[in-house]
Amino acid sequence: MTTETLETALGGGEDAALADLHSRLAAAAAKENLLDVAYTVTGSPVGELLLAATPEGLVRVAFGVEGHDAVLAQLANRISPRILEAPERLADPVRQLREYFAGTRKRFDLPLDLRLATGFRRTVVEHLRDVGYGSTVSYAGLAALSGSPGAVRAAGTACARNPLPVVVPCHRVVRSDGKIGNYLGGSGAKATLLEMEAAA
Repeated sequence: MTTETLETALGGGEDAALADLHSRLAAAAAKENLLDVAYTVTGSPVGELLLAATPEGLVRVAFGVEGHDAVLAQLANRISPRILEAPERLADPVRQLREYFAGTRKRFDLPLDLRLATGFRRTVVEHLRDVGYGSTVSYAGLAALSGSPGAVRAAGTACARNPLPVVVPCHRVVRSDGKIGNYLGGSGAKATLLEMEAAA
């Protein structure tokens, strides 16, 4: 039965009935270990963020400019096609992001699944969490923190491909000349995050 047919059969109140059906489907899939990637979308001062998690932890944070449908397709290809919108599975990441944007949280305490970052890029992503709230580091400094002082360009690439922006703070990495540099969510989003942290 298609969604359109189901809506017709349900008549009035179809939105609530569909939401309930979807919620029960997500719960059943999770209970039977059929849900490999759960996702939700939440609003923020830097636009809508798509959050995706596996049973191991948060695996992806994506900005609207990345195209959420494209990100979900990438997750289906790289992790599993068993993906379902399941907001209840992302309740804690959503809550912590809201606290961060409200200025009451300075460090995320979430299980992370870093499988989308490999090799040196994963090393860089792991060291990004060492850059404290309200502070910045240069790409050269990040390369040194990651154990490869000469790999400045590779450190920059790792930041550009960070699968967990905001939560793993690649926005705190700036150019050696003090300019903020590029950012996956756009330079405006990066400036917003840096200004918000500086004001806290």
